[in-house]
Amino acid sequence: MSTSTSPSSIARPWLLDFTLLAAIWGASFLFMRNGAIEFGALPTAGLRVLIASVFLLPILAARGQTADLRRHWKPVFLVGLTNSAIPFVCYSYALLSITTGLSSILNATVPLFGAIIAWLWLKDRPHGTRILGLAVGFLGVAMLAWDKASFKPDASGVSTGWAVLACLLATFCYGISASFTKRYLGGIPSMVLATGSQVGAAMGLAPLVWWFWPAQPVSLHAWLAVIALGVICTGIAYVLYFRLIERAGPARALTVTFAVPVFAVLYGVVLLGETVTPWMIGCGLIILVGTALSAGLLRLGRT
Repeated sequence: MSTSTSPSSIARPWLLDFTLLAAIWGASFLFMRNGAIEFGALPTAGLRVLIASVFLLPILAARGQTADLRRHWKPVFLVGLTNSAIPFVCYSYALLSITTGLSSILNATVPLFGAIIAWLWLKDRPHGTRILGLAVGFLGVAMLAWDKASFKPDASGVSTGWAVLACLLATFCYGISASFTKRYLGGIPSMVLATGSQVGAAMGLAPLVWWFWPAQPVSLHAWLAVIALGVICTGIAYVLYFRLIERAGPARALTVTFAVPVFAVLYGVVLLGETVTPWMIGCGLIILVGTALSAGLLRLGRT
């Protein structure tokens, strides 16, 4: 009997993780929206990171890495503010007035902002194809924002402009945390970063959660949404993400950003009855192409 392993069987484990992670993170926009409607943006974000912390801390202890967290808790907690606390608040706020599909497409700009901030802060200057990718990506964002962002309330009193800006602020914060991590947190185990950042975010948001806690009773539906956010979309998702990096490498793991909008748009259409316009799809494709070029995942010629 042959013991050789085919290439397809080797690839299957990371492809499964990749698809599952994209599906989970795509669902996070749906859960954030359902939670924020009743809890509000700040309590939704705060509960998400608190629940994720409670889920991840036992895993960290089982791996024997709590001592690492104690040694590096200050910078790890700090990165939790830009990597979780602020972005989660921004998205929870944005989803009160824009669709899950639009917010997930804007989320795909994370590598664009990451490249710009790494250029300015770490002097990691992009060249050739990557510069073209930045230009293409931000063109797609500008086209999408021009069509969807309005600071004048519509007939229902909704102003989408601030929501779009909140999504872009979230992606900007992700870019900052990536460069901060690369510069100051190199060598720290990934699970320590994942768990410590959620604990730091929970501590930072705790006073605001208490202050803005809803006066009215919250339904079981909303509670289940934030529990799913914390356990599945944050805790389990982090474990899958770092396992994906180990199995497939960081370059392939990064491409999960491109698949997330596919699932988010699908959930929004099927479960929420959201409308996806050809303009949104076209701008989303431009953003994804620009992001792939700027991240070095697509190359033109020898640049």
